[in-house]
Amino acid sequence: MTLITYLTRIHFADGVLEDALKAELEALGIARPLVVTDRAPGDALRARMLAALPEDTAPALAELPARPDEAAAMAALERYRAGGCDGILGFGTGPALDLAKALRVLAGQGGRLAAYAVSEGGGGRIRCGGLAPMIAVPTTAGSGSEVAPDATVLGQDGRALTLSSRHLVPSAAICDPTLTLAMAPRETAETGMDALSRCIETYLARGYNPPADGIALDGLARAAGNLRRACAHGDDLAARREMMAAALNGALALQKGLGAAHAIAHALGALPGVAVAHGAVNAVMLPHVLAFNAPAIGDRLGAIRAALGLPPDAVVSEALVGLAAEVAMPGRLGEMGLTAAHVEAAAPLAERDRHNGTNPRRASGRDYAELMHAAL
Repeated sequence: MTLITYLTRIHFADGVLEDALKAELEALGIARPLVVTDRAPGDALRARMLAALPEDTAPALAELPARPDEAAAMAALERYRAGGCDGILGFGTGPALDLAKALRVLAGQGGRLAAYAVSEGGGGRIRCGGLAPMIAVPTTAGSGSEVAPDATVLGQDGRALTLSSRHLVPSAAICDPTLTLAMAPRETAETGMDALSRCIETYLARGYNPPADGIALDGLARAAGNLRRACAHGDDLAARREMMAAALNGALALQKGLGAAHAIAHALGALPGVAVAHGAVNAVMLPHVLAFNAPAIGDRLGAIRAALGLPPDAVVSEALVGLAAEVAMPGRLGEMGLTAAHVEAAAPLAERDRHNGTNPRRASGRDYAELMHAAL
């Protein structure tokens, strides 16, 4: 069994789910976990996860809707309390793990989610004491939520609430690449472009953090070298392993911050009635953001070229456009049903997004509107 300790305990190996899950439940003293999941993993993977639980474990189950929201978190809280649960097992996509983190805060500290949102100055209100232990098991390779200190959930008023605290990092993560073999090509591409964009934006983010830079570049190289293969040959376990490692790296480097592409993806995803794939938005916006950031990133594009496997004179933004096209990602925001009205509504939200503060070149709301209009 491979065990990594960086921010949290991370079990990373093919087929590690069964041994690691039993070990962590015992280590964390969890006898009655609430399993927070979604429909994406499918019946076979869910059955495998449930079969991996020790015989004396009595799990309860909470399945989230298409978009994790506060109502789903409150419903999960009711099940948590009714079942006498003593821990949380997040199993599934990034949104499932985010909802598990939101539940963790509500079960430990009570109140409404808005009180803990970054926009309300709530990060400092999330305390370690009282939080239930949580195990995170991703079945996709993209957001890296299994080791990230963030969670995004829709509030009662439809706003996207971002919770962020080092105390939100799960107690343990189990990264088993075999759990991603059933991902469809489109989902593989969307999550893979999310991982790749995270690695680029964390590397370019403001601040001095050499360990995060190294982790981000390593993740970028893994994503660039394996995304095409993972999309074309879903049963290629080696490619799946590298994509899961890329997603993990992007999240481990997240402590440095992200940039304008993610600020835009968060803003568009927060609009009422808008359902867009986070990774697809990042894939469209990243070349535009790189052009905007060019005056502020100096010679850092050289390291990105090298990680992408490009020659020294290559144009990084063109290479990213080509990669996205190869894995059948949309090339324009308009292809996702977004309009000029959506752009104007999202621009001020992107300006207020916390990752605007770590983007190499701080952007105004008008800058964000122009970036998105150019990508329509």
